[in-house]
Amino acid sequence: MIQEADLETLRKVVHGPLNSPGEPGYADDTAGFNPSVIQRPDAVLGAAAVEDVQNAVRWAAERGIPVGIQATGHGAAAAMDEGLLINTSRLQDLAVDPDAGTVTVGAGVRWRAVLEETVLLGLTGPHGSSGTVGVAGYASGGGLPLMGRALGFASDHVQAIDVVTPDGSLRHLEAGSAEDAGLFAALRGGKGNFGVITSMTLGLTPFQEFYGGGIMYPEDAGTEALAAFRAWTPQLPTDVSASLAFLHLPDVPFLPEELRGTSPVHLRFAVFGSREEGDTLLEPMRHVSAPFMDTAGPMDYGAVGSIHMDPDEPVPSLDRGTLLAELPDELAAGLLGQVGPGSHTPLMMTELRLMGGSLALDPPFEDAVSGREAAYNLYSVGLNVPPAADVTAAALDRLDVVVGPYTAGALINLRGPARTAAGAQPAWDPEVFGRLQAAKAAYDPQNLFRFGHTVPLPV
Repeated sequence: MIQEADLETLRKVVHGPLNSPGEPGYADDTAGFNPSVIQRPDAVLGAAAVEDVQNAVRWAAERGIPVGIQATGHGAAAAMDEGLLINTSRLQDLAVDPDAGTVTVGAGVRWRAVLEETVLLGLTGPHGSSGTVGVAGYASGGGLPLMGRALGFASDHVQAIDVVTPDGSLRHLEAGSAEDAGLFAALRGGKGNFGVITSMTLGLTPFQEFYGGGIMYPEDAGTEALAAFRAWTPQLPTDVSASLAFLHLPDVPFLPEELRGTSPVHLRFAVFGSREEGDTLLEPMRHVSAPFMDTAGPMDYGAVGSIHMDPDEPVPSLDRGTLLAELPDELAAGLLGQVGPGSHTPLMMTELRLMGGSLALDPPFEDAVSGREAAYNLYSVGLNVPPAADVTAAALDRLDVVVGPYTAGALINLRGPARTAAGAQPAWDPEVFGRLQAAKAAYDPQNLFRFGHTVPLPV
């Protein structure tokens, strides 16, 4: 428990609100995008400027008080029950440089705000399926873009980072620089284990035409749709994005009315290309079963978030993700048994996303992303409120048993809750994990940042 005298000392050197449990502002600054993960730190600071972050980290380091980080709240992988939480959502600077083809954002900026500025210029960034996600937190976990097969991981596009390290220093890191190269690598895939990112610069990608959307099949077409998807995806060009999701949707207000209480199969598709190119590529999947919805076609890139139809509002959920090395017949059959037609699974969505393309390429500079060799990413999510919570957890466990022999690691942003049980495997592959531990020992020997998907100090 942090002493009130220590909090008064911190209040004197910060401009943003500093609140303890029960005080005004505490609930808002600790709330994440997943309401079922409840943060209960001893205090929360709503950082008003970079100087607030520096002063708070120095204050915490002097007292050995652990520090957590939150911006948009999408990355809360474990409940925080002590220490100081630094909320960086107020760091909203956003600057686009069209000539350089870059965007520089504060730690609280969401992808939707970036696209509002860049799409009008014919530029886009390596964003995910939802525009509500924060840029810095997303890229610090590697970031699997919606157009990842064309662009690679979000971390591949990071050109510079400003970060407050555990000694309170504000360090400016640049791609290609030998100075703090290990820290630059660790921050692109290693999440919040090494300091507080306050600003990030990413390269943008020019585009002209864009084709995207989805096809909805009835539940009983699930077996046919998965077979067609497996035959179709190996034929796709390496810059085409595609995924297949088995939906089992509850009758709840946050869903479109026509989909509530239904169990469709949803094909998601996107390519930087023309109507002719998109229609040609998508044609085989349009002949599968009897689709009852087809939204794929040329589209305004500003509406790209509609492809996956991710919720814009917080949903209490439990999720889990893993990379698959392959998708053989026996695994396909096992997946259908768990989430396919007639499974009555409580999982709202189970998505198979095609990897490969630029996602399989080596990064331009060393990073901490695992899984570039994977064939698919499997991601499942269900409601995490009573009485659904227990059955959701059980369904995820059963799915783990089915996919276990075929897994190839995990993407940290999509892995789900942090696993802290004795013997739990690290989220990163052994080589990457070893480098992250070396960076932890070099930059955070006090283990000040130890919440979420943690990198422990080497033994």
